[in-house]
Amino acid sequence: MTIGQLAEATGVPASAIRFWERHDLLPAPERRSGQRRYPPQAVQRIVLLRTFQQAGLSLAEIREFQQDQPRRQAMIRAKLAEVEQRRTDLDHAHQLLTHALRCSRTDIVGCPTFREEMAAWNRPG
Repeated sequence: MTIGQLAEATGVPASAIRFWERHDLLPAPERRSGQRRYPPQAVQRIVLLRTFQQAGLSLAEIREFQQDQPRRQAMIRAKLAEVEQRRTDLDHAHQLLTHALRCSRTDIVGCPTFREEMAAWNRPG
């Protein structure tokens, strides 16, 4: 498929596809008459790249993830820890916002329930 067809199939602009190629995140496609020609598997590769980006991986981390290196496992463990922390932070934000919808206090900081939740979030373990 051409780059335009690949862009249409994935919803990713052709400029992003070329960018990923320049940064070795996508394998260089075959060329016919000067035009890039992508195999069907390129769609899955782009879906994977977008998923990595949505998960918060940097370009360097995505590149490293695609390599079969010993550092790959360490990078994945570090990224999992980061994702878990973000998940915890989002859970706390969700609790705060949910409580704020129900709380009748003008200043939520003065709410005893909110203060208890804050204290619980800051306790180790």
